[in-house]
Amino acid sequence: AGPPPALPDPLPIPALTLQRGRGPFNARVRPPGSKSLTNRALLLGALAEGTSTIRRALLDADDALRMLGAIAQLGATVITTDSGDASIRGVAGRWAPSTPEVSLNLHNAGTATRFLAAASVLSPGPVIIDGNERMRQRPIGELISALAHLGVTAQYLGTAGYPPVRLVPPAALPRGVSIGLPTTLSSQFISALLLVSPWLPGGMTLRLTGEITSRSYIQMTLGLLDLLEASVRTSDNLQFIRVAGRNGSAGRGVPPFDYTVEPDASSATYFWGAAALFPGAVCRVEGLDARSLQGDAQFPETLARMGATVIREDTPSIGIRGPTALAPIMADLSDMPDAAMTLAVVASFATGRSILRGLRTLRVKETDRIAALQTELGKVGVKVETNVLGDPDAITITPPTGGIACNRECPAVEFDTYDDHRMAMALSLVGLRRPNIAVRNPGCVAKTYPGYWGVFGSALLG
Repeated sequence: AGPPPALPDPLPIPALTLQRGRGPFNARVRPPGSKSLTNRALLLGALAEGTSTIRRALLDADDALRMLGAIAQLGATVITTDSGDASIRGVAGRWAPSTPEVSLNLHNAGTATRFLAAASVLSPGPVIIDGNERMRQRPIGELISALAHLGVTAQYLGTAGYPPVRLVPPAALPRGVSIGLPTTLSSQFISALLLVSPWLPGGMTLRLTGEITSRSYIQMTLGLLDLLEASVRTSDNLQFIRVAGRNGSAGRGVPPFDYTVEPDASSATYFWGAAALFPGAVCRVEGLDARSLQGDAQFPETLARMGATVIREDTPSIGIRGPTALAPIMADLSDMPDAAMTLAVVASFATGRSILRGLRTLRVKETDRIAALQTELGKVGVKVETNVLGDPDAITITPPTGGIACNRECPAVEFDTYDDHRMAMALSLVGLRRPNIAVRNPGCVAKTYPGYWGVFGSALLG
């Protein structure tokens, strides 16, 4: 069939408000597999002994491709299928690269960068962790400091605390490691340590102090490790975590596994958010239910507080029906920070000012997402303010008086996306309501959802 046709850049978004005689849409979608769960499962399969099968994974997105390339460099054997399945023959807890020193360029893949930095402790020789210009601006120092407790020696090859960094593993793995960690910039630092813990003699104990960053992503990691037969123990408040190999064994890791990846709940938020913007519109996301390991699967409950109706059925799916009017909201997004841009866009069409809290990690993502929201939503008259009542991790979303103008004569607006997939997908929702919107660099969605624009068009624009 050949490659898909190139997208126009900027990409015009046809406003549903201009489609005469059309009733509210009623859509069903199934996003691709979760990026977060895919990359966790790929790493665990690469480290396990024997052959593991990972089904419905997100294999054609840039983040997963970076992880696949890296684990192959480190000695795992990977066979993928067009249906999104991967068969991985693992290295039994000890990387086997073909060269004495390995250099991994992970572009702007945050999960791969953090997870593989920690996994360098299982390499026989040095590993260089590097990325693109933006990744070299994303801090990694807290994780590297923690790796020193495992005997890893680090040499920063550029700015201290940031990639590129050369990591030299210890001659022998330490036994029964215990690490105390204060509040971190990213939960991925903690998940990275947990993912290698089953292969450490005696496992690893983490003692977390202060506010726990993005708790739901740590719980996702622990949930997957538990599902795959690692030994997992935690306190109720998650401030004590102990992870070891299966049955608590000394460094035996996890057995080979067969695992089906859930649809990506972060990607689902755009479709739930789209339904919330139109009275009576419905969008059901298939493959997700209350058992999901992903924090973003709770996003429909947040929309319900704004007036939307949550639809749950016997088959695994979660749907949203749009309300007559959207009420403003005060929401803490600590457990679903990737949903913050979607909620900011939905709140831009509410009847008053909203306050979003728990956004600490947004400034060190693919772009400074708070600054990006301020600039881009400002183009349609929405005011985004920071440092709310002394809280640096909160923003307000204030629609213009009378709401965002959505008449046919609205001046043209082109949204910049900052090479950030989540900014592009969230801002696309504005174009459903306000005419004359276009999105620049639409291809950046390939980081996690290469087929987004096709599904967006067929499911919502019909």
